[in-house]
Amino acid sequence: MRMTEKRIRILHVAQAAGGVDRYIRMLLKYLNKEKFENILVCSQDFHREDYNGLTSEFIQIKMTRAINGNDLRAAGHLRELIKLYRPDIVYAHSSKAGAITRIANIGLKNHCIYNPHGWAFNMQCSKKNKYLYRVIEKLAAPFCEKIICISEAEKQSALSNHICTREKLQVIYNGVDVKEYEDRSGNNVTRQNLHIPDDAFVVGMVGRISQQKAPDIFIKAAKLIKDRIPSAHFIIVGSGEMESEIRKCAEDNGLTKALHITGWVKNPMSYVELFDVACLLSRWEGFGLALPEYMMAEKPIIATRVDAIPDIIYDGQNGLLVSPDNPVDTYKAVMKLYNDDDLRRGLTQKALCDVRKKYDVRRAVKEHEQLFRGLAQT
Repeated sequence: MRMTEKRIRILHVAQAAGGVDRYIRMLLKYLNKEKFENILVCSQDFHREDYNGLTSEFIQIKMTRAINGNDLRAAGHLRELIKLYRPDIVYAHSSKAGAITRIANIGLKNHCIYNPHGWAFNMQCSKKNKYLYRVIEKLAAPFCEKIICISEAEKQSALSNHICTREKLQVIYNGVDVKEYEDRSGNNVTRQNLHIPDDAFVVGMVGRISQQKAPDIFIKAAKLIKDRIPSAHFIIVGSGEMESEIRKCAEDNGLTKALHITGWVKNPMSYVELFDVACLLSRWEGFGLALPEYMMAEKPIIATRVDAIPDIIYDGQNGLLVSPDNPVDTYKAVMKLYNDDDLRRGLTQKALCDVRKKYDVRRAVKEHEQLFRGLAQT
């Protein structure tokens, strides 16, 4: 009688919600439950009900985005949890969780993986902070065995900033749940729900209303678009610290009735389906999960030419690229799509092929499973 193979126990640690939250849920959904057991230790920004059936344990500890005195307490708490659950692998997601986890795990007998989900030192911030983030990453790099980069651009950034050796880095491209989307039955959000006329031309973006995602540039471009296309409406799917500023900017530009901010939603794809054009105007971006989401929804894409985005969007082939912080470029790209049906069809057909081939989360899961098994056998 053959003995049952012991499951590999993985303790995931995450601080930042948003895209990281969606990434972890998709990863856990498709990981082989007979071969892998998953435990999640996360910040207060996560929701227990989202992980029902995905984890054997869901534990929340206080973790904050900013560097402060709570970090050492969080590391101490996490260390006790690692000792308690004795995982085979500890997997840290995002920069803050990566730092806390690698401190907490020093000297413990397990394998450690880290996925920054976008390097903090690539953010638009002061030179002092950029330097601090690079130093932290360099100091922490020896305390994990693998660093997962979600794009080739992230890997090259790590190498150019001398974060670690090439051998420690492994690229596993981000992914979206293509199967779940294609198996869906209808859309539960309509234009009428948002008081948008059926004949409106809708330009939208998905993302946190924050400096990174450049919602201010989106509004400035919206003003130019509205002047040329009076029927245009604009949707921002998300919430964030700049929301009041963005609403004021929309009011100042006469866009109050044409702008629709959804707040945080569980079903962002239901809103993406309302778009005629989908934007990602990020000032920096480790990957941009919204891009493959737009692709599988067959929406023509306008995105900025920064960081990892040109690795995903090929200008004129599966989307249009524009300069960052440039509302005029964005406006011109929107008008190009508005006036050219053949261009829109060509871009979306190529993008749909790309997302099915390159950015299906099931491919990312298989690559993770190979990594997990390889580590567990050493």
